[in-house]
Amino acid sequence: MKFFRHGFISSGFLNLSAVEAYREALENSAVILDVREPGLTGYKNFDVPKVIHIPNSALAENYRSIPSDVPVIIADSVGLRSHEAMVFLLNKGFDNIANLAGGIADWVCDGMPLKKDITEQLDGPCACQLKPRYKRT
Repeated sequence: MKFFRHGFISSGFLNLSAVEAYREALENSAVILDVREPGLTGYKNFDVPKVIHIPNSALAENYRSIPSDVPVIIADSVGLRSHEAMVFLLNKGFDNIANLAGGIADWVCDGMPLKKDITEQLDGPCACQLKPRYKRT
């Protein structure tokens, strides 16, 4: 199944809004490939039937585990690292992929389903100073 009905082209790539990505995940069995680094995935995760976590830093070693027979939506925090992952995967022959525009940040803003682990919540005055909000015991 290919992406046909949804999305927009930007920088030569198919991009999906959070609502479109959610619809693709439910209606077309698309997989969300979450390329966020491990420290950023503990608190909020996509609540869809199929999510694969492969950090962008480990994609070169693990891309062969990504299914090529279903649509793949590449996601990160805000859509920057997922763009890098799209370039990499296109160069490896993946052609049924789309970028989640705005990443999980837009997913949250659009009210899409989330899985949350409050014990993994991060806090800080800016992104470069994030640390766990709750002390781990």
